[in-house]
Amino acid sequence: MISFHSQTDFDISNTQPYVDWLSDIVSSEGRLLDELSFVFCSDPFLLDLNINYLKHKTYTDIITFDYSKSNTISGEVYISIDRVRENANLYDVSFNVELHRVLAHGVLHLCGYTDKTSNEKAIMRAREDYYMARFK
Repeated sequence: MISFHSQTDFDISNTQPYVDWLSDIVSSEGRLLDELSFVFCSDPFLLDLNINYLKHKTYTDIITFDYSKSNTISGEVYISIDRVRENANLYDVSFNVELHRVLAHGVLHLCGYTDKTSNEKAIMRAREDYYMARFK
């Protein structure tokens, strides 16, 4: 099950296309889906999580808490809508394109992809691009 929640004024009005697309990412990666929760929040809210849980004192666009077991995906993905807006401007893409990238990014983390090294970042970006092209 995929659910969407908001700690800010942002909300997705029609979630079904997103549920279908994100479920497709999970199954295409050879995983099973259990519980996946996306929480849209503000910079201060996500910064607080970053400081308290990861001991990082920086803004970020996404934090993923992975509760997966074996091949079954379960987790919470927190997304700063402030960062998505800012990054969309920075990278000269629409808000929706950047939102899709971050949503895919969170699911890919839960599927085992990391982005610590330049090689891992390149692989992650390629997978994001691949799945973004599949959004209907």
